[in-house]
Amino acid sequence: MLVEKKHYKLQGFTTSNGQFIPEVEVGWESWGKLNAQRDNAILVTHYFSGASHAAGRYQEDDLLAGYWDSIIGPGKPLDTDKYFIISSDTLVNQEPFNPRVITTGPATINPATGKPWGLDFPVVTIRDFVEVQRSLLLSLGIEALYAVIGPSMGSLQALEWSIAYPEAVKRMISVIGMGEADAWSCLGLQQWAEPILNDPLWCEGNYYNGASPVAGVQQTLMQISLAAMSPTIINRTFKKHYPLEEAPAKAIRQNFRMVDYFKAQSLAQTKYADANHLLYLIRANQLFIAGQGKTLTEGLQKIQAKCLFLPATNDLLLRPALAKKIHQALLSLGKRSFYAEIEGDWGHLDGLNSITSQAETLSQFINQD
Repeated sequence: MLVEKKHYKLQGFTTSNGQFIPEVEVGWESWGKLNAQRDNAILVTHYFSGASHAAGRYQEDDLLAGYWDSIIGPGKPLDTDKYFIISSDTLVNQEPFNPRVITTGPATINPATGKPWGLDFPVVTIRDFVEVQRSLLLSLGIEALYAVIGPSMGSLQALEWSIAYPEAVKRMISVIGMGEADAWSCLGLQQWAEPILNDPLWCEGNYYNGASPVAGVQQTLMQISLAAMSPTIINRTFKKHYPLEEAPAKAIRQNFRMVDYFKAQSLAQTKYADANHLLYLIRANQLFIAGQGKTLTEGLQKIQAKCLFLPATNDLLLRPALAKKIHQALLSLGKRSFYAEIEGDWGHLDGLNSITSQAETLSQFINQD
């Protein structure tokens, strides 16, 4: 499938904490056709380092398709012959300098000053991501969703959708997700922020007219990549000790090959990433509790949608127990909830790389009442 990036502009947006953003812009992509009743829309909400490019290619010769191309398309679980699949870039997207990402955040020009917002940009939440998506959908005449589905940070948005607009969501699918950022998760996310905060070039977020804190961003991206992978896949890919590498054994300044590999991969990612955007994304995830209320149960009580939870068995970042907690809570509240695990060796990344192992589960859940 070929797909194009489209542009949506929202004039005047008030965040969940009451702060005002004069203008919000996000990019979006879609697959399939919206029917005359406008009731066949499935929203795909993307993960932390992702964007709206969930399927297809921009050009025929693109090397890689969108991250969920294996389940989006004709005859696939998210069947584009039946459904209108849509996805949008989030607020404070990780890559504001990517020409194929359209987002609003700290790197955006503040119309009041003519300079980048920097840390004057309001703190935003997962609920704010949902509200911008809601505005986009309403602009297309879509008032209700046949389903909403997302992996990782996208699962947070999907769950929030089912609570913020319970009567507008028929099905909710959480892939490698959680219902709230508990203390452990919050502290883990903070470890991603620290390299940026401690980079002297970060300058309290005021670096847009000077050198960017590339080293801090690189280290943050390394931590994110490592957290998303399982020990099994790391150990299979990189054999550290046998035979012993000569360079790190002789000089402390020399790295293991696997370290150089991760550093190179993360450095390449810094081309489009922004330090402040990463900090705002981290904070949005740290602040998350489904429903934005005082307790998780308070939020879950509002759900009317049929729910499916698909954690990855070997995920160490968002452990299956986090998804199982929500599933069991919904059952205790008398809600309709289903649970299955994605098997694989990738860890958290099984939610992207091994999703087809649950293709039949997805198809049945989406197509049956």
